[in-house]
Amino acid sequence: MEDVLDTYAQPYDSSRPVVCVDEGGKQLIGEVREPLPVRPGSPAKQDCQYVRGGTANLFMAFEPLAGWRHVEVTDRKTSVDFARFLKALSDEYYTKADRIVLVCDNLSTHTPAALYEAFEASEARRLAERFEWHYTPKHGSWLNVAEIELSVVARQCLDRRIPDLAALRREVAAWETARNAAVVKVEWHFTTDDARVKLKKLYPTIQMK
Repeated sequence: MEDVLDTYAQPYDSSRPVVCVDEGGKQLIGEVREPLPVRPGSPAKQDCQYVRGGTANLFMAFEPLAGWRHVEVTDRKTSVDFARFLKALSDEYYTKADRIVLVCDNLSTHTPAALYEAFEASEARRLAERFEWHYTPKHGSWLNVAEIELSVVARQCLDRRIPDLAALRREVAAWETARNAAVVKVEWHFTTDDARVKLKKLYPTIQMK
């Protein structure tokens, strides 16, 4: 926990950006009948029946001090999918960074080993060295700021029926563009000193002889 909190306390450095990564899901649901729009004296109407379209995964990368985020919509969230997402961060979005300070939770796919499942050893090694890995503790995924941003996209963009991957990608891309244009940042105020007081019960008790 303290490792993540100390990471958040670092001043902004474009050569070593702190990027939080997490993923969330979205159930794809299509309409059986065309919804009726709002009319004078009548609210919008939506049929209770719907068509299931499976589920989709959303990888979220969020740089809280820069107010930048990117969401990648995928069919699945396997180790290979995660590795490809990291490669995009490294080689498309953070090409000028010396190293990317990565914050993620302890999901089994969130390891450098994922890179070796997706790429040849030399490429996997190159990518692994592009990242500095920091993990939230078990049951402490709330420390990952990307969770906050996933909650925002769920409320602002995903709180309605979306039928398929193509539509989901369009909606998420529009949300991402607007939010990045507004440069919405997160200022993290919970520090290591705060944790030692407010979360004292989580620390081990030292027995003095």
